[in-house]
Amino acid sequence: MRIVLLIARRELLAYFSTFSGYVILAVYLLMSGLLFNIYAVGAEAKYSQDVLRDFFYFSSGMALVGAILLAMRLLAEERQTQTLVLLQTAPVTDREVIWGKFLSALAFFAVMIALSIYMPALIFVNGRVAVPQILTGYLGLLLLGAATISIALLASAWSSSQIMAGVIGAVMVALLTIAWMAARITDEPLSGLMAYLALHNIHFRTFSQGTLNLRDVVYYLGITVFFLECAVRSLESRLWRE
Repeated sequence: MRIVLLIARRELLAYFSTFSGYVILAVYLLMSGLLFNIYAVGAEAKYSQDVLRDFFYFSSGMALVGAILLAMRLLAEERQTQTLVLLQTAPVTDREVIWGKFLSALAFFAVMIALSIYMPALIFVNGRVAVPQILTGYLGLLLLGAATISIALLASAWSSSQIMAGVIGAVMVALLTIAWMAARITDEPLSGLMAYLALHNIHFRTFSQGTLNLRDVVYYLGITVFFLECAVRSLESRLWRE
C-alpha cells in the first residue's frame, strides 16, 4: 500500500505541475458553469431540487470527458517518454503501478468536482436544497468518474500515444454510455443486461435525484475494479511481448 500511495503522490504532483492539468480543471468548471446557467437554472421557474437534479445530470457529462482526459496520459505518456520500462524494472508490481496511477487521477478528479460546489450553493440564494441530495449527487459523480478513469486507464495501457488512448477510451466510454439505447431495440434477456451495463442512465439517475441505491454503488465499484484488473493484465502482457 505504501508503494501505491508513493506512485499516486508522484502522479498527483504531476497534474498540479503541468499546464494540462489546469487546462482540464478550467475547462470542466467553465463548461459545467455554462450548462448550469443554461439548462439547470434556465429561464423558467423550477423547484430547487429540480435545478439540483439537472445540475448533476449535465455535470456528469462533463465529468465523463474530464475523467478520460485525466486518465489517457497515465501509461501512454510513460511509453512516449520511454520511462515505462524503467517503471516496470523498478521494485514495484504492475498492480501497484495501475492502482497508484488510478488513485492519482481519482484524487485530482475529486478536487475538480469539489471546486464546482459553488454552483449548488448558489441555489440557496433563491431556494432551499436538501444537503443529502448534494452529497449523494457528488458521490455519484465520484463513482462515475472512478469507473470512467479505470476504462480510460485500460485504453492508455493499450496505446502508444496519449491521443490514441484518448480516442480509444472515449469510444469505450461512449459504447457503455449508450448501451441503454441499444437495450430498447433488443429483446430479453439481452435488453436487461445491456440496460444494466449502461454506464450512465439508470445507475446515475438515482444519484442525481438524491437517492442512494446500493445496487448502483456496487455497479460502479465493480466496473472500476474490473477495468483496473484488465489494465494490470494488459500491462503484464505488453511487458512479455516487449
